[in-house]
Amino acid sequence: MIKINENFLKLQAGYLFPEIGRRKRAFQEANPDAQIISMGIGDVTQPLAPAVIEAMKKAVDEMGRTETFRGYDDSGVGYEFLRQAIKENDFKSRGVDINVDEIFVSDGAKCDTGNMQEVFGLDNIVAVSDPVYPVYVDTNIMAGRTGGPAEQGRYEGIVYMPCTEENNFVPDLPEEKVDLIYLCFPNNPTGAVATKEQLNKWVDYARENKAIILFDAAYEAFISEADIPHSIYEIDGAKEVAIEFRSFSKSAGFTGVRCAFTVIPKQLKAYTNDGRAVEVAPIWKRRHCTKFNGVSYVTQAGAAAVYSPQGKEQNQQIIDIYMANAKLIRETLSRIGYTVYGGVNAPYIWLKTPNGVSSWEFFDILLSKAHVVGTPGAGFGSAGEGYFRLTAFATPDNVKEALERFQKV
Repeated sequence: MIKINENFLKLQAGYLFPEIGRRKRAFQEANPDAQIISMGIGDVTQPLAPAVIEAMKKAVDEMGRTETFRGYDDSGVGYEFLRQAIKENDFKSRGVDINVDEIFVSDGAKCDTGNMQEVFGLDNIVAVSDPVYPVYVDTNIMAGRTGGPAEQGRYEGIVYMPCTEENNFVPDLPEEKVDLIYLCFPNNPTGAVATKEQLNKWVDYARENKAIILFDAAYEAFISEADIPHSIYEIDGAKEVAIEFRSFSKSAGFTGVRCAFTVIPKQLKAYTNDGRAVEVAPIWKRRHCTKFNGVSYVTQAGAAAVYSPQGKEQNQQIIDIYMANAKLIRETLSRIGYTVYGGVNAPYIWLKTPNGVSSWEFFDILLSKAHVVGTPGAGFGSAGEGYFRLTAFATPDNVKEALERFQKV
């Protein structure tokens, strides 16, 4: 008798964003004339930068000639031309020394943050922020690292670290000892950022407790304040205890192209049951090359073009469009009486729902009365109840229209 992995049956509901899509489609079918504006799922709207397109076209031409055709990437972890560009531009330029063989190219930070937990034992104690990007929790449930559902949408066996107005949506250190810590800054969904002093505390905690930080920096390109770190490796000692995830999805519009990378320093170690220290990078490489055949050459050529002078300038212009949207959303909603967070160093605006309305109720009100889609905070965890996330990735015209409708709700 074939048996199912019963850990999947612990999942309390469908994945958040398909549920938003389902409700949106149902409303559209019932109201075919409604012009819905989506500010919920964090998908980009601006086209790829011309420098990226040109590089990909050139790569396609190369794939059409025998002498320049490329098949599998022999390394399995990304072409060196891309990893070298990542090293020089994302790390060396900020005073961080990362080797190319510590960089692993993939097709998405979502995949990597979900897959990374496979290389760690099931008896590790996991800590997550609340609210939290659902993938961190759901993949650990699927693996069997948690107990069953608990109250308020939580799970037994996970340590939840509330992110609230009182702590500026930056979690406090856990009181109990944990082993695997998920941090995301700039944060999805709250838009909060962590200072060097705050990250120092986390690095010190991880070093003292032999824990590992899984640091999701997918939105670092949106940081505007000069004193906010873009990488956890700007913190002394972080290479010993942190894995960093980056993505081209939001910073360069690759949501439909798919390219990202993960950094695992050689200094990073985990431990066997008998206390022997083991390098994590070779184990991840083994897992990565076994289950993944690499990102296409055409895609990696486009990603490398992001770091060209033209690519940098063009992508910054796109980021500026989104952050202008974020500023407009933040200022407009604040002016009409909403309590609003985020939108300064991140493309997400985290607003408090009015009059004690639940986050899913506010979703339905906004969809039915304004034909605008956002993301209920409760979908990110119990501490997200009473909040609502809007993204700045819509077109400027749609953002302006959505805000006009917002004022009528």
